[in-house]
Formats: sequence, structure tokens, C-alpha cells
Amino acid sequence: MNAIDISRDGINGAPVAQSIDHLSLYRLPWNYADNGISWLEPTTKCNLRCEGCYRDLESPVHKSLQEARAELELFKRLRKSDCISIAGGDPLVYPDILPLVTMIKEMGWKPIVNTNGVALTPALLRDLKKAGVYGFTFHIDTSQNRPHAKGWSETQLNAVRLQFAKMVSEAGGLACSFNATVSETTLHEVPAMVEWAREHATIVQTMVFIMFRSPSLSGAPDLHATGCNTGMEDIYKESEWGGAKAVFAEDAAAYIRAADSAYAPSAYLNGTASPDSIKWLMANRVVLNGEVMGYTSPRFMELIQTFAHLFTGTYLAYADQRSTSFGKFAVFAAGLVDKKMRVLAGRLLASMARNPANIFRAAHMQSIMVIQPVNVEPDGTADMCDSCPDMTVHEGKLVWSCRSEELKQRGAFLTPQTPH
Repeated sequence: MNAIDISRDGINGAPVAQSIDHLSLYRLPWNYADNGISWLEPTTKCNLRCEGCYRDLESPVHKSLQEARAELELFKRLRKSDCISIAGGDPLVYPDILPLVTMIKEMGWKPIVNTNGVALTPALLRDLKKAGVYGFTFHIDTSQNRPHAKGWSETQLNAVRLQFAKMVSEAGGLACSFNATVSETTLHEVPAMVEWAREHATIVQTMVFIMFRSPSLSGAPDLHATGCNTGMEDIYKESEWGGAKAVFAEDAAAYIRAADSAYAPSAYLNGTASPDSIKWLMANRVVLNGEVMGYTSPRFMELIQTFAHLFTGTYLAYADQRSTSFGKFAVFAAGLVDKKMRVLAGRLLASMARNPANIFRAAHMQSIMVIQPVNVEPDGTADMCDSCPDMTVHEGKLVWSCRSEELKQRGAFLTPQTPH
């Protein structure tokens, strides 16, 4: 039985999400001190203004390399990680991005640049590769009103995504991922992005859908910073782009399945408010010659994380283009100990029997991720990502990157207002 069961309503044919059985999936072993990812923000400056952006872009700040190193040293003391996500702002406008990438590499992490891509050129890409960059996560969606793509739909933006995917592929040996924020107004375009990712599985390793958040869609009591009158609306911006209602991981999963009927998530991170709250939902599919052979099992994900930690000392978060091209080997090897992977191996063999040319083609593994950022429960409890992979540094402490603006602007996290 699949973890996601999709029906369709009788009005407009939109997929309707049902609950996700988290106990049928593998709970990623990441935790506060031992995680796949850590999050570094060397700059708050950005060359785009996304709808609903929660960063203060009015007074952008570049940190010095010394400040960045101090934060990296804090990570080194407190937290194991496979990679450092370099974010912002946009890190490509950070003047010391090349030495920063080298510093991260030399300190033992995979440097991952999280960027909108606007400032990326082939020459800069070559320099970043020489500096030691491991890969890129491109944030591209209609919330940005991008130069030369104003008014484009998510489906039309697939052409922009492909330009960056080809650029990274031509550089060779790098990981290539894409993030798209999803709101009620763009949820219907998720299938087109899932299909686009399938068509380009040879050069795109990961497609991530991040649910949009805004104060008016939280449906929760007013939250305020301790000792002042600051509310959610003072820090987190409203936007018509967000639509009339909030969307959740289950909604995105429904639309993914509408594009790929084989869709079967294998791993998750839960929320802090409840163990069955889905915050990170991971699925890995195997694509051979443009055709989805199937999805890897929860046990496969457990084997990958366990062996990665055993042999490298960290849990795996990113894999590059070469690593993900060994889909056949991974499936057949896992099939020795997992019945579900043996079924997937059978599909691969059947495909090769039907088309002998597939014997010589690589089968590529591609991740489809859904991320549900902080949402607020009816009682005002903030449901955070338990074992958050995107912890960053603020004043010498590890904090949630998605809420660090509250600390920067008001010195405290927003909490439910106490009635008088």
C-alpha cells in the first residue's frame, strides 16, 4: 500500500491529498548535533525580491571572511554535517564568495551555493568549481518576477531552469538542484515541474518544493515578540501571490503523484508539534532513458544514511551527477536485502530486455523533495522542523534560519500573545 493515497474531487478534478502514514517511512536520523546540512549566510544582499521574503533587504550586510570563519568554526565544534549551504541574500553577490567556498572545502564540508542564479556566468561557474564548489541549488519560481521572465508561469520557467542545469552539467561533476516555492496560486503547476525534472534526470539531481508561508494564512492567534508590540505581519510579508489559503506537504504530494503515479516517498522529518507532522518529505526515483522505473524504498534510504555515516562520519545530504548515475548498481545491490528494491530491479531488467540499448545506458537517481516551513498551530505553537537541517548562526548560537529575522529585528522569537 502506498504512503500517499490520492483521490480527485468532483468539481474541478484537482488532486485531493490524504494523510501521510509517517510510520511507513524512514525517519531521517538527522539531529541537532549530527545533520546532513548546516546553513551559512555570509550576506543579506540580494539581486531579486521574492514575494513573501522574510529577509531584511533594506539594509543589506556583507559579513567579513573572518566572521564567516568564526561561524564555520562554531559549526565545527557543535555539529557534524555533510555540506554547508551557502545562502543569504544571494551568495553570488557576496564579494568574497570564491575564498569562502575554498575555506568551506578546506574545513571538510561540501560547499553548496544556494542562489537565484541571476549573477551566475560560465566564467564565475568555472572559478567556483576551481575554488571547490560541490554543487548548486537554484531557487527559481514565479514569486521572483525575474529579469527577462516577467509574468512567466512556472511551466514557462522550466526553460530558465534548463539553462542553469545545462550550464552546471557542462562544467562537469557538480550537483544540481532546484527549489521552487509553492503557493495556492502555483500548486497546479507542480506536475509540469515534476515532468520537467524527469525529462532531465541526467543533469538534474533534485527537485524541491517549498510551501509558502504568510501571517494571514497561518490561522493562528497573534504572535508577538516578548516585551514589544511586534507581530508576525511586521516581519513576515503578505503577498497576493500566496493565494487565499495555506498549502501543506500533503497538498504538494498529491500534485506530484498526479504527474507521476508511481510516486512513493521513502523518508521524512517530522515537526516539533507532533510526530506525524510532515516537514521534510523525500522520495527518490530511478529514471532510465527518460522513463521512471520506480521509487526506492524506506529501507534503501536507511541503508544509504547508515553506510554514509559509517564510512564518512556524516549523514548524506547531496550527491553529484556522477554518483547519481549509478542507479542500476544501487538498485541491484539493495535488492539483495530488500524485497521492494528487488521489484524495482525487476523493472530495470524488463526495460533492458525490451530495449537492449538500455543495458548500456545509465539509470539516474533523482530526488523529489517537499519542505513544509514553520507553521503555527491553533494554540499558537510554532511547528518547526524537528532536527532542522537549515540551522544557522546568530550571536554565537545555532538557530533556525527561517526564523532568524525575528532575532535580528526584535531580539526574540515571536510567541503567542498572553491575554491580560
